[in-house]
Amino acid sequence: MDPTLSPEIAATAHSHDGPIETDAVIVGAGPVGLFQVFELGLLEIKAHIIDSLAYPGGQCIELYPDKPIYDIPAVPVCTGKELTDNLLKQIEPFGATFHLGQEVTVVQKQDDGRFFVETSKGTRLLTKTIFIAGGVGSFQPRTLKVDGIEQFLGSQLFYSVRNPAQFAGKNLVIIGGGDSALDWTLNFVQDGPNKAESVILMHRRDGFRAAPASVAKMKEMCDAFEMQFVVGQVNGFETQNGQLARLKVAGADGVTRIVPADMLLVFFGLSPKLGPIADWGLGIERKQIVVDTEKFQTNIPGIFAVGDINTYPGKKKLILSGFHEAALAAFGAAPYVFPDKRIMLQYTTTSPKLHKVLGVESPVFD
Repeated sequence: MDPTLSPEIAATAHSHDGPIETDAVIVGAGPVGLFQVFELGLLEIKAHIIDSLAYPGGQCIELYPDKPIYDIPAVPVCTGKELTDNLLKQIEPFGATFHLGQEVTVVQKQDDGRFFVETSKGTRLLTKTIFIAGGVGSFQPRTLKVDGIEQFLGSQLFYSVRNPAQFAGKNLVIIGGGDSALDWTLNFVQDGPNKAESVILMHRRDGFRAAPASVAKMKEMCDAFEMQFVVGQVNGFETQNGQLARLKVAGADGVTRIVPADMLLVFFGLSPKLGPIADWGLGIERKQIVVDTEKFQTNIPGIFAVGDINTYPGKKKLILSGFHEAALAAFGAAPYVFPDKRIMLQYTTTSPKLHKVLGVESPVFD
C-alpha cells in the first residue's frame, strides 16, 4: 500500500457473505478511472474501483511519477504523482472502495440486468454498471532475457523506480533508449540525495527514442566523464557471495566486456495486455474497445469504456479527453442506476445539492 494514501482511500472491502452490491464498478485506477469516481459521485452513484497495480495512479505512477505534465486544464504543470494525489483528494467525499492488486477475471450479465464481477483475489460484486478505464490494458514490463537474472528481481534488478533513494551511492547500470532510461540516468548522475556512485547507460544501438534535450545532456555528461554510455547487450552475469556483481556485455564490435553492477535498471517499455477484458464479448478494434461518442457506451448496454482503452472516430489519447469521456459516461450510466429518476445537469458552482454531496458550504452571492 502506498504510505501516502489515507486509510480510507487505501481500504479494500472486508469479507462478505455474498457479492458486494454497488451501483458501479470501475476497472482501472489511473487518472481517468479516478475522475470517473468524481463524475459518478456528483450524480450520487456509488463506485468500487479495481486495479491490477498495488496502488492508484496507473501510467502516471508506473511510468512517470516525477515527470512534468503540462496539458491538464488550469494546472500549468504537475507531476504524475501530484496529479494522482490531487485526484484522490478530489474524490474523498464519495467514499469509493478500492480493490488493488487484483484483476477482473469474470463478468457475467444477470437476469435482473446487473453484472456479476469477480476478481483474481476472489472479490465478488453485483453492479448495475461497469466502467472500463484500464488505460491500454494491464501493464507487463518487457523483461531482460538473460538466463537466471530473474533471481535478482526486486533486490538488484528493477523494471521501474519506486524508491530512488535505494540506488544512491550504487554502481548503477541502466538499460534502454527511451525517455524513462534517459530521465533516470540523468537523475542518478546529477548531484543530489539520490546520486549514484557510478552510472553506465547501455543501449543496443547508438540512437534513442528519448527527448533530444535529454540525449544531448547525457552526451554532455559522458564528455565530462561523469557517466558512461555503452552500445551493447547483456548476455550474462557474474555473482559474488550470491549477489549480482558484474554483467557480461556483448559490444557492437563483437567483443564481450565485463561491467561492474550493484543495481540494474531495465527500461524496455511496458507491454499492454487487454487480459480477460478481451473475452467479455465487447467490440474490440486493434486491442481497443469500440464506444459511441454520446455516452461512451460499448456494444453491451451498461458497460462503458473511457480513456486510452477506448476508440471512436477522432479519438485522441489525452488525459483531458478521458476526463470529458468520464463526464458523459456518468450521465449515460445514470438511467441504469436510477431508472425512475430524471437526471438534471447541475453546476458545482451554484448547486446546493452538489455542495451537500461534496461536503462544502454553499457560497452566498450578493
